[in-house]
Amino acid sequence: MALRRFFGFSDGDLMRSDSKPCSRLMRHTAGIFTVGGALLFWTFCKTHYGPRLTVPRQLRWAGCGAVCVSSTTALLVRLFSPECEPQNIAAYDKPKNK
Repeated sequence: MALRRFFGFSDGDLMRSDSKPCSRLMRHTAGIFTVGGALLFWTFCKTHYGPRLTVPRQLRWAGCGAVCVSSTTALLVRLFSPECEPQNIAAYDKPKNK
């Protein structure tokens, strides 16, 4: 699913074995940007509604911001990160056996 090869950014080589796998990189990035998205959208809500601000409205805006920003950044990491190229996923992202 990575677009790096499509845009000519990739040589098709494997990454170093001590690099983070794609799944962990996406999870960490989404986790960090969840907090940032919640704070950003809460600020938007506060600016937009002013004195008419209520707690349910704040929580709704913060929740939407957290979901939107974290999913968008995870998708961008998946599309443009060298760790998420198909050959690296096949080599280093091992499925967990349960």
